[in-house]
Amino acid sequence: MTTHERPLDSVLETVGQTPLVRVHDAPQGVAVYAKLESFNPGASIKDRIGTYMLERMLERGDIAPGGTVIEPTAGNTGIGFAIAAGQLGVDAIFVVPERFSVEKQQLMSALGAEIINTPTDDGMDGAIERAHDLAEELDDAVVPQQFSNPLNTEAHYETTGPEIYEALDGEVGAVVAGCGTAGTLMGIARYAREQNDETFVAGVEPEGSLYGEFLGEDRTEGEYKIEGIGTHNVETNELFEPDLVDDVYAVSDRAAHDELRRLAREEGHLVASSAAAASVAAKHVASGIDSGEIDAPHETVVTVFPDSSERYLSKGIYRSFEEWEG
Repeated sequence: MTTHERPLDSVLETVGQTPLVRVHDAPQGVAVYAKLESFNPGASIKDRIGTYMLERMLERGDIAPGGTVIEPTAGNTGIGFAIAAGQLGVDAIFVVPERFSVEKQQLMSALGAEIINTPTDDGMDGAIERAHDLAEELDDAVVPQQFSNPLNTEAHYETTGPEIYEALDGEVGAVVAGCGTAGTLMGIARYAREQNDETFVAGVEPEGSLYGEFLGEDRTEGEYKIEGIGTHNVETNELFEPDLVDDVYAVSDRAAHDELRRLAREEGHLVASSAAAASVAAKHVASGIDSGEIDAPHETVVTVFPDSSERYLSKGIYRSFEEWEG
């Protein structure tokens, strides 16, 4: 469990330094570990970018204290930014497509943020457009834009990547992470390749997402229930660097649903669908290393469990596959 040896002055000081825990349903000869990001104060990996990006933007003068941060988000990023904004003297407005988790929106509001919903059919593109329109209407407002801001990647290069390598004494064979904005994977991958350029790097997306097109793979666009990862328009995913990625695995909704229930029942992990998809892909990579099909410098695979299942209970995440509302 994460421990702190001294009293802390701010909740922002608790961001990061999350546990790295073994996933036991993996090949005997290749260890799979998951970074448990629900241990952050806002219970997701997005606390990292909320704090890191806003602190850097204040330092650079992109926004002044008392200004407004406006972000299009599916929820967790909004929670991360809302926590940081409240502690750093900045107002927050979040533009959220209607279909996303009610729990996340309630938490953003509880943290003092204003929520503006956009139609589900407009997707994240519609939310992005609305956020920029709002920024033009307000004085001293900025859109951090997690999908294109290099600070997103930098946050994970500076924090998540080093934490993983410190925990495993540098013995990391492969890195596997879901791609929403792709900031998490890119930041960890860049750090990993600096440590050993033979590190195997894989992205994870739902079946129906188009990230694989970055690597020249055929993809058929479709709807999916898995939340927080995937893209329907690769032009909005400016952070993805194909040269840092060896493969992108597409995971079906059903495989992710089966795995999230297994992770809870067998290993005590209360994680959501994006974590379950990452687990499926990480175990696939581990099997490839174990069989010799994948070359990696060490027999270890690291993935990321971005958040907790608790924010998706209203969507029936633990009910039957048919009852699960993605």
